[in-house]
Amino acid sequence: MATSKKSGGLRDLLEPMYSVIALLFILVACVELCDAAAAVDVYRLIQYDMSGSPFGSRFAALNHHASSLRFPPGADLSRTVLIIPLRELNITFVREYITQKKPLGGLLFLLPEVLSFKHGGNKQVHEKEKMKKLLAELEQLLVNSNIPYPVYFAFENDDIDTVLTEIKKNDAMGQPATATTGGYKLVIPTAEPKKVASPTITNIQGWLSGLKADGDANQLPTIAIVASYDTFGAAPALSVGGDSNGSGIVALLEIARLFSLLYSNPKTRGRYNLLFGLTSGGPYNYNGTQKWLRSFDQRLRESIDYAICLNSIGSWDNELWIHVSKPPENAYIKQIFEGFSNVAEELDLKVGLKHKKINISNPRVAWEHEQFSRLRVTAATLSGLSVAPELFESTGGLFDGRQYVNETAIFRGVKLVAESLARHIYGHQGKDVQIFADESSLAVNPAYIRSWLDLLSQTPRVAPFLSKNDPFVMALKKELADHADEVNVQHENLEGIFTFYDSTSTRLNIYQVASVTFDLLLLLVLGSYLIVLFCFLVITTRGVDDLISLFRRPPSRKVKTA
Repeated sequence: MATSKKSGGLRDLLEPMYSVIALLFILVACVELCDAAAAVDVYRLIQYDMSGSPFGSRFAALNHHASSLRFPPGADLSRTVLIIPLRELNITFVREYITQKKPLGGLLFLLPEVLSFKHGGNKQVHEKEKMKKLLAELEQLLVNSNIPYPVYFAFENDDIDTVLTEIKKNDAMGQPATATTGGYKLVIPTAEPKKVASPTITNIQGWLSGLKADGDANQLPTIAIVASYDTFGAAPALSVGGDSNGSGIVALLEIARLFSLLYSNPKTRGRYNLLFGLTSGGPYNYNGTQKWLRSFDQRLRESIDYAICLNSIGSWDNELWIHVSKPPENAYIKQIFEGFSNVAEELDLKVGLKHKKINISNPRVAWEHEQFSRLRVTAATLSGLSVAPELFESTGGLFDGRQYVNETAIFRGVKLVAESLARHIYGHQGKDVQIFADESSLAVNPAYIRSWLDLLSQTPRVAPFLSKNDPFVMALKKELADHADEVNVQHENLEGIFTFYDSTSTRLNIYQVASVTFDLLLLLVLGSYLIVLFCFLVITTRGVDDLISLFRRPPSRKVKTA
């Protein structure tokens, strides 16, 4: 009796252990099978709405097999992510899939590592102009399309190159990755994007006071130097805008530094106030500039002699353009253009004039100076661009990295603007006088330009994702405060027709998965092993008779009753 109870207790103790042991083996097997082949940082295509219409990538989560452009003809790609290196990009193929809304599980574009701002510097990209044109075309296609699947960008590295080589090999053999054949699986377990609530824009204003004559009660005239600092691109986390408009910001800060040296001495302080504006919301019809100007009182607005806006002056060759809204025959426009032309001739540069009349009823604002012109303030934009960009064009996208910015172009642009302004302020128009001569204490500083250009080329600046106290915004404020008498910051909501969504960057896990055949074979092996293990445990603890009894057919109910 005691032996029976002991045997029953042992059985009760061991039976739960069988399930635990089986589960343990299965879990161990799963862990071994699910180790990631690679994990890379990825950057999601922007998602936004314009006037209620959806644009960009509408999804973020990813869990599909991977394929290359060598997939077999007629293959079903509805649950497949295409990995496309930029060097192999067929823009016609991508445009066809997007515009015709062909089913696709997702897109992953691989950018050359040299384009990464983490590996910036002055490395040259092979056929860089061709690559720049291709990137610009791809970006315009993506940001102006409604894409119903995840789209990501990543930089090439050894891990992902190895994976892609294997994928190409399988595709070339006519064995695309599926649940049946196995292969590689791309997984991004992220929550679906949410709307960015009340995005803010921040304008930073610096002021250098001019010198009034004794007994002069009149307000001094003002010259405004303005540059928009934020960007927009296909991948917000990569939109650093080296030229557009990093070059404009760098130029403004250097001009502020130069004139702060002049204005620090009463003997060389000009009889003009200088107003410096670092504005936000540039890609969105210069929304920040509009709010900044409307915050001026009428007296300040009327004191502005003219405003010069700096935009994309870091990649021109030998000619800059002055864009204006007022007719070229206007006396103020003629004065500005002649002043810049005279200095340009001395510096062996060319300056052209472009007139584009604004339509007040059209909310589209192509140039920053147009916001001034709408308030009847004389203004112009100095740019390396000869024509007005379209919406979200030349706003600091994927192709606008450090590699495509010419420091010498910015240096020459700064000298052109600084000399032209100084001659206007001190009444030296038409005179061969160099105020900011090379090798002098007032010379343009290439090291200063380079250091700020390096910082800007590593800092994504898409306005909806910049907070009021973003370190970059604070750095701009501090730098301008070092060169101005007074600095003010204006925070406003980004208003208008745009809605933005979060989830701009994440981590992609690439898993190597086995085929269904392998899974079935593994299941058979595991099952056999567990059965043998179970039999062994029963025999050693309860005897062979108990094991045999487990497989006997139980007596029928009638026999039991009898």
